[in-house]
Amino acid sequence: MLSIVPLRAAMGVATTLLASSLALAARADDASPWQRDGHSAVRLLAGSRSGAVLLGGIAFQIQPGWKTYWRSPGDSGVPPRFDFSKSDNVEAVTIMWPAPLKFDDGAGGHSIGYHDQIVLPLRIVPKTADKPVTLRAEINYAVCEKLCIPVEASAELGFNSVASTEDGALFAALDTVPKPATIGDPNPLTIRDVKRDGAKYVVVDVVAPDKGNVNLFVEGPTPDWSLPIPAPVEHSPPGVKRFSFELDGLPPGAKPDGAALKFTLVGPEKSYEFNTNLE
Repeated sequence: MLSIVPLRAAMGVATTLLASSLALAARADDASPWQRDGHSAVRLLAGSRSGAVLLGGIAFQIQPGWKTYWRSPGDSGVPPRFDFSKSDNVEAVTIMWPAPLKFDDGAGGHSIGYHDQIVLPLRIVPKTADKPVTLRAEINYAVCEKLCIPVEASAELGFNSVASTEDGALFAALDTVPKPATIGDPNPLTIRDVKRDGAKYVVVDVVAPDKGNVNLFVEGPTPDWSLPIPAPVEHSPPGVKRFSFELDGLPPGAKPDGAALKFTLVGPEKSYEFNTNLE
C-alpha cells in the first residue's frame, strides 16, 4: 500500500534528522577518540570557542584499583609529561591541575595523584585568534597498581564548536583546581604561617574546619626539587593543624634560603595554592 506523506510533515522529519546529525557531529568534534591501553584511556576535550583564550582538557579514565600521578608524584611515581609543539595555531598551553589525593605507595611512603576519572583543564592561547586551532598532544604518563606501567599516547582535536557538549565537564574540572590564596587569608581553610625549625625543617601551621581530612603538599622552585610530603605533627598548638617537612631532595648546589615554595592545601570541599619565599 502506498502512503502519501504531506510535504510539511516530510520537511519536519528532514529538519529533525538534520538537526540530530549535526548534534552528533558536534558531539564527535568536541572530543578526540579514546586512546586506550590495558588499564587506562586518555583523550582531548574542546570547550566552546569564544574569546581570545580557549578552554580545553585532557580526560583520563583509570581502571579501578589503579592510579596515575599529579605534577609532583610524591615519594614514588612518575609525573605525566605533555608535548603540544606539533599543534596548529597554538601559542601556549597552560595545564591546570585539580586538587590531588594522597595514596599509600606500599613502600612506607605516599604518592600523589588521581584515580577513576580526572580531567586536566587546559588554557590555550592561539597565535591568531580568528584562525582555526588544532591541538595535538603527545601524552606520556604512568598507571600504577603495585607496579607502574608507562603509557604513551597521541591525540588530535580541532576547536570548532560555538557551543561545546564538553563545557559542563570542563567547568566542573575547573572548579576542583586549587584557588590562589595568600598566607594568612581569613578563609576557613588557610595557611596561617610558614617558618623554619632549625636548619633542616620547615613548619607550616594550617587553620582548617574540624571535620574532614586535610592534606598539604609542597613544591620547590623547579621540577628537580623533590621535597618530602609535609606530615602532620602529632601535638599541634591549639587552633591549628601543624605540618612539618625536612629540607631534603634539593638539587646539587641549591640552597633553601629564599627559595620560592608552592604549597597546595587540600580540604574535603575547598583547596588553595600558596606561593611564598622561605625565610
